[in-house]
Amino acid sequence: MTSGPAGRVLVIKLGAFGDFVLAFPAFAAIRAHHRHAAVTLLTTAPFAELASRAPWFDAVLVDARPSWWDLPGLRRLAARLRGFDIVYDLQTSARSSRYFRLAGRPAWSGIARGCRFPHANTRRDRMHTRERQREQLESAGIACFPAPELGWLTGPPATPLPAHYALLVPGAAPHRPAKRWPAARFGALAQRLAGDGLTPVIVGGAAEAASARTIREACPGAIDLTGRTSLVELAAIAGRAVLAVGNDTGPMHLAAAVGCRCVVLFSAESDPALTAPRGPAGAWPTVLRVPDLADLPTGPVTEALAGAMVG
Repeated sequence: MTSGPAGRVLVIKLGAFGDFVLAFPAFAAIRAHHRHAAVTLLTTAPFAELASRAPWFDAVLVDARPSWWDLPGLRRLAARLRGFDIVYDLQTSARSSRYFRLAGRPAWSGIARGCRFPHANTRRDRMHTRERQREQLESAGIACFPAPELGWLTGPPATPLPAHYALLVPGAAPHRPAKRWPAARFGALAQRLAGDGLTPVIVGGAAEAASARTIREACPGAIDLTGRTSLVELAAIAGRAVLAVGNDTGPMHLAAAVGCRCVVLFSAESDPALTAPRGPAGAWPTVLRVPDLADLPTGPVTEALAGAMVG
């Protein structure tokens, strides 16, 4: 049994940022398969603006993620989930799988028990997100996987920047400090980049302000844009960067997606085989993985950047 023509389609992708970016090919495939349908995305507030600009959705709903004992909130959520001909749950979490019942058990692609189009591969959790989602959609009858069109993300940035610059992404999830390369080493790398004629541009959320200060103490010529860019503006900046280097975090996923040459730093906290950023047509970035990023000197990173430039 496969998913056929549908008038109303719901896609569920709540986050996080890197996972949202990795779902771009799946979004494009669903849109291509249901080209005449009204496709709605259910996501969370941080990604609503980005999603509203994307060409894959006719509407974007924000999930307030009510607690399971918030009965009025659950009733409101259930009302938003109902009335769709098919639902593609790309979050495939325990929470989103419970939405299957709230939605009234429609035609559903995901891992919810009893759904019509289950992704039943027992090794699904050992697959990279991109390939896992493709296989899930194939199980629902989607056969066409066009490269996601990203022109809406790659226009000229509003932020004035030098002609030649490199992105530094020193942040990571606040609750996972082991995913961060020390800011002082980013500072040493910034000095090296500046010496090679590339202006270091530091990007990330406002929480990275302290790391940005450390980097600029080592390299005063670096430009600090932490906390000053929308996700759309970040994509535009990344699309014109010569290269990007950073931790396993959302902005690196966005940089890779828009075709920037990337060197991504991984610790034992995450597995690049499962979650690495991916470029256009699925290209892999340069990945450096060590058990503890505190033990990674700047030398190997500099060498990786040189290799990425000629690769």
